[in-house]
Amino acid sequence: MEGINGWLSFPLYESFNHDFAIRRFCPARVELEQGELEEVMNYEIKSFSPDYATNTPNLAASEVDDFVDSFINMDDDVDDKDDQNSKKHPNFLHFQDEIEAFSMVNDDFGDASMMIEGDELEMSGSCEDFGVHEMVPSVEEASHGVDQGLHLVHLLLACAEAVGCRDIQLATSMLSQIWASATPWGDSLQRVSYCFATGLESRLTLLQNVNGNGTITNCAIDVPLIAREEKMEAFQLLYQTTPYIAFGFMAANEAICQAAQGKDSLHIIDLGMEHALQWSSLIRTLASRHEGPPTLRVTALTSDRDLLGLEAGMKSLVEDASSLGIALEFHMITEPVTPSLLTKENLNLIEGEALFINSVMHLHKYVKESRGSLKAILQAIKKLGPALLTMVEQDSNHNGPFFLGRFLESLHYYSAIFDSLEASLPRHSPQRMKIERLHFAEEIRNIVAYQGSDRTERHERADQWRRQLGRCGFQVTGLKCLSQARMMLSVYGCDGYTLASEKGCLLLGWKGRPIMLASAWQLHNASSS
Repeated sequence: MEGINGWLSFPLYESFNHDFAIRRFCPARVELEQGELEEVMNYEIKSFSPDYATNTPNLAASEVDDFVDSFINMDDDVDDKDDQNSKKHPNFLHFQDEIEAFSMVNDDFGDASMMIEGDELEMSGSCEDFGVHEMVPSVEEASHGVDQGLHLVHLLLACAEAVGCRDIQLATSMLSQIWASATPWGDSLQRVSYCFATGLESRLTLLQNVNGNGTITNCAIDVPLIAREEKMEAFQLLYQTTPYIAFGFMAANEAICQAAQGKDSLHIIDLGMEHALQWSSLIRTLASRHEGPPTLRVTALTSDRDLLGLEAGMKSLVEDASSLGIALEFHMITEPVTPSLLTKENLNLIEGEALFINSVMHLHKYVKESRGSLKAILQAIKKLGPALLTMVEQDSNHNGPFFLGRFLESLHYYSAIFDSLEASLPRHSPQRMKIERLHFAEEIRNIVAYQGSDRTERHERADQWRRQLGRCGFQVTGLKCLSQARMMLSVYGCDGYTLASEKGCLLLGWKGRPIMLASAWQLHNASSS
């Protein structure tokens, strides 16, 4: 244990936060960037104090121990999970509070970080001068009674820091050690580590293309291409085997049905629609309402060029709706969603229709590096005058300005997801391998490896969405489907999933760690009109 305590007490982890890594590895650069950041924040957010950014919470070595243990404990015996994992140690709960504090810092920096050149605040120079390699024990040391999983987590964190300070030689060395333990066929920790190692490897490729001004140029990364059919198969398997997707569909559909009461004509605009999985349950519910079924139009906004699957799915839905007495029309607009597209003329809105805007895991793609990108989309939606905006998103802060903090948050988030898959599917399940390799691994690679407009998986927490939507004239309307969500979870026969209601939003989590967020929004003046 003395060896373990030695690693954990290494100064790297005494202040494991976004600002610390930059200050530690490159004081000159952080002084320059801090000045730029303060100037930006003074312009963007008048009430923001720069001192807050430099006083982020610190983690003691014991709290880092809890953080590492939180990954290892996920691999406890399945029979003991209800007792051992549902009751978190107080120190671990405090660690989660610290992560929330990091997210708050990222939220306050969020708007400004989009304006910083290169989309990234990273370290420069060599990590070896600062002894990062000292905190990682050798494989031989780890074999002497030290849990291999704990060793793997430490390697990942140290490799991420080496990547963050652009020490390619040290990061490559650590990555080779990670490959010795990470595998896509092992336990949940080994599998998620494999995905993050793949992302780190891709980012190292990008680091070979650093411009003279220090920014990273996105170049072609040598990764195997995944066909749309494979991606859709993985998505459908995720939908069938876990509640994460079905939860979002159910919450959005319930909100639409409640808002559609007494309305005879409905029009749903589906942002980024790639499949028809969501709408069959909505059609059945609308067909059975006591005032009779409404007429329904669904307009899909999609930039996907392979539309045969979507068209086939919607054709089947039109036939099903007709058999239930609902006149369903389906239209498709194959253009990227931009403010100029979101007009009444382009969307063929008809007077008297109740308009609903639906976004399932898509709005975060408009949180780009350019200032005001999401704001422009939301303001265009507001001008359409929708009765309701339904939004389902991943509830995690993967859009912070600092690579190391983003890596830490995403590692914790996806480790919880992979642990839930471990509890639901056997390790050698082909379905599980497809879900992990074709769906989640691609998300992780995008978060870890890419920069600028190529980094589209910019997930935000509920509080940040509340601020962004509030600034654009929306207010949350409470979801009233908690009991339906509980009934839905009971179908999956797994006790690790948790539900919570927070300020009108509904959160689905795994062992208390929020994973998915569902919410519904009205215009500010809608409730009084």
